[in-house]
Amino acid sequence: MGNQEVGVADYDDEELDDLDLDTEEEVDEDDDDQFDDDFDEDDYEEIEDATDDDVDFAVAAYREDGNTVVVALDLEMANDLDEMINHLRRLPGEAGAMGMLSLVEEVFVIVRVRGAVVQVFLSDGAAAYDWPIARDILDYLGIDEPPEGEDEDDVEPVGDSEILRDLGVGDFDLEQLAEDFDTSSDEALLQLADRIGMGPQVRATVREEFED
Repeated sequence: MGNQEVGVADYDDEELDDLDLDTEEEVDEDDDDQFDDDFDEDDYEEIEDATDDDVDFAVAAYREDGNTVVVALDLEMANDLDEMINHLRRLPGEAGAMGMLSLVEEVFVIVRVRGAVVQVFLSDGAAAYDWPIARDILDYLGIDEPPEGEDEDDVEPVGDSEILRDLGVGDFDLEQLAEDFDTSSDEALLQLADRIGMGPQVRATVREEFED
């Protein structure tokens, strides 16, 4: 006996009406509902600027005449990526300038500007739910929504993890430091400053400008 092929033509009109041809569409709608539960655009948009109390420190570092210069950044630059980039671009660094920002000992930002080249790194993309500059960074990188890890407490760094490679800190080390729950964000930046040869100057400016 030969194989019998069954196609749409083998069903009468009544049987076709009984077929469920919308299964895929229903699954897609379920997926959309799950996305809506996880991501609330209203919460993402309604965030307030960081205050002086929120900022652990915000500094710019550059080299001039062979010396490392570190200066404090205004609060405005802790809330606006464009303002920070424009300010760093105006500094007289021989090889550009770097901005370092730590917020509430939980999130850190690194921005490097060398002429037309801008690199940014954010220690945790989910910070865009809480801080304007983190949201600016996601916008700058073309990321529509904060990334989420498999677990609620997962940290998801975003940006250029090779931002310090030429200074001796590779992408693995930078991401590992960002994901280290035992190291606060301000201490993480101070450790990075030590590793790239700017530690004493950064620490001195932090003590003078940001510590009580």
